[in-house]
Amino acid sequence: MRLRIKHVTRYRFDEPVVYGLQQLRKFPKSGHQQQVVSWSTTVENGQKEVTFEDNHNNTVELISFDRDATEVVVTSEGEVMIEDNGGVVGAHPGPSPLWLYERETPLTKCGPGCRALIRKIEGEADLERLHSLLAVVGDEVAYLVDGNHPEQTAEEAVAEGKGVCQDHTHIFLACAREMGFAARYVSGYLMMDDRVEQDATHAWAEVHVDALGWVGFDVSNKQSPDARYVRVATGLDYTEAAPVIGSRVGGSAETLDVQIQVAQQ
Repeated sequence: MRLRIKHVTRYRFDEPVVYGLQQLRKFPKSGHQQQVVSWSTTVENGQKEVTFEDNHNNTVELISFDRDATEVVVTSEGEVMIEDNGGVVGAHPGPSPLWLYERETPLTKCGPGCRALIRKIEGEADLERLHSLLAVVGDEVAYLVDGNHPEQTAEEAVAEGKGVCQDHTHIFLACAREMGFAARYVSGYLMMDDRVEQDATHAWAEVHVDALGWVGFDVSNKQSPDARYVRVATGLDYTEAAPVIGSRVGGSAETLDVQIQVAQQ
């Protein structure tokens, strides 16, 4: 499947910006089941400074804001070819060692809530247990389209009994790592069946399974990723795979508008 993506982020400020610097992780990955046909990023009232690969093989674009700007528009767009591999991404290429993804983070720390979910899973084989975990988390934590805060932990989301895709992914990661698996966070795009316009990117988990390599699990939709999913960035949790992180001096009272379009070509 060939997907066309356009991701526009517009910032408006009541006061001019003195200095602004951002890291963008919006450039899709190329791999054996996904190939980037074309991709570009443009910045209005700013500029691209440098592009580099981080330790998770994410393409990172560093951009700066023009001094005294009161509006900055960042547009990332292109086309990606996707094959449906039943969620199987394949072998781990490095450079980070596989054991790194067994490490918990403050957002994915396993506590009593996550351990209670683990006790509910069934099955003997690794894949069977992981799909059971996907179903348990999806059943126990209701899916919200909106309403989270980025610093919410897996345990807090379990206690709330509801969360967005980011929360579902953090819970799944906390449980999978507690079960002894290497697991990572994935941010990306998902083509919806009923609309082209979207308000946010999507998130899911990948777990390393012997003989298969990395395998994807989307708790929010209770399935493994198919040809509608575009993998963009990976990390130990949201903080390492977020589409945008950065800092700014000046530019008070920010207004943020995000527009995303994902459609089949």
